[in-house]
Amino acid sequence: MNRKANCFFSTLIIVAAALLFACEAQHDHSHAAAETPAITKAIAVMHPTEGHTAHGTVVFTATPEGIKVVAHIEGLTPGSHGFHVHEYGDCSAPDATSAGGHFNPSDAPHAGPQATQRHTGDLGNIVADENGVGHLEWTDKMLSFGGPHSIIGRGLIVHIAEDDLTTQPTGNAGARVACGVIGVAKP
Repeated sequence: MNRKANCFFSTLIIVAAALLFACEAQHDHSHAAAETPAITKAIAVMHPTEGHTAHGTVVFTATPEGIKVVAHIEGLTPGSHGFHVHEYGDCSAPDATSAGGHFNPSDAPHAGPQATQRHTGDLGNIVADENGVGHLEWTDKMLSFGGPHSIIGRGLIVHIAEDDLTTQPTGNAGARVACGVIGVAKP
């Protein structure tokens, strides 16, 4: 009988220890999730689509006024080029159509970046100089790093032509010349 009692108590201690460990592991996991820092910076590295040479980087930084967008794109033709956040972070198609349409969680009409009713992804145009270099700096109150308007994981597209800011649903900006995926950047 003594041997059975020892076996029972040993088993009981092992089960209790396993339960205690499981509870502690769950506690540590939830504690770690609560300490995940807020996203303050994101980046998209832009790569050319098939037959084009446009490439560069776009950095998104959280500020009290909104998300500051700083874009530097090379290899463009001189002039204005539509610039939009797209639905999917997928640049796998040679023409970047895998990125889907403009990011539009509010089902708003296409417009310019200053419009109060617009696609979240409507960033207007980036203008390239005579050397094909485009630079844009803009602070946008509609973009975010969380919630329904989060741009994290979305596609970013530079188009071949100017976005006229009115033609529905895309601004008539034509083919996609560069594509990148917006990801979390090191702060």
